[in-house]
Amino acid sequence: MSLFKRQDYIDQLSIDCVIFGYKEKELKVLVSKIAFGKNQWTLPGGFIQKAEGIDDAAKRILKERTKVTDIYLEQFHVFGQSTRSNNQLFEELKEQPDSINESFNSEDLQWLTQRFISIGFYALVDINKVEPQKGEFDEIVKWVDIKELPSLIMDHNDMVAIALEVLRQNLDRKLIGFNLLPETFTMKEIKELYEAVYDKPFARNNFQKKILDLGVLERLEKKFTGAANKAPFLYRFLR
Repeated sequence: MSLFKRQDYIDQLSIDCVIFGYKEKELKVLVSKIAFGKNQWTLPGGFIQKAEGIDDAAKRILKERTKVTDIYLEQFHVFGQSTRSNNQLFEELKEQPDSINESFNSEDLQWLTQRFISIGFYALVDINKVEPQKGEFDEIVKWVDIKELPSLIMDHNDMVAIALEVLRQNLDRKLIGFNLLPETFTMKEIKELYEAVYDKPFARNNFQKKILDLGVLERLEKKFTGAANKAPFLYRFLR
């Protein structure tokens, strides 16, 4: 039995996605539990089709896992340690031939346990619009508070840590944090979002001055010029 057509994908190259969401003052990450092995958790990911660009592959994987197409998505790192492979993940299957036959054929298993270089992307979504979808190897998929992240396979915990640091670096420079909020929001909600991302409190007056000094209103006004929701967006922001 084969769960996927490995011949359609580029060998030893994959994509892993750190999908950030925000709800109830918590920064969350989408993770999935693998349907085999010993309580193995992973980030959403997938392989790159031979006739597909890397960015297109990342967008496809995100759509498959969230059912959302309009997503802020950015490549942030490449993970390619010489020892990077799924051998540990599939160790239990190798010891149980019946499980191998039920889940993968021998060619699949050999392909999956090669060393893989992974291109890391992070995505920012309005969590209320996302419908988490299981992948072909998943038992469950769910949002978890980034502070309560389970132990993930291989280097996936490192991926989250690096993606979070990049998000923090870009939060002001690119104003990308607003992709985590609904279409309209208040200054208080922006402050709470920043506190969740940076995991520290901000004084109200200082924070409001910081946001206004960044020229957020002017920059967002340009971004939303012509948008139907521009007026309510600015009204709520100023409240």
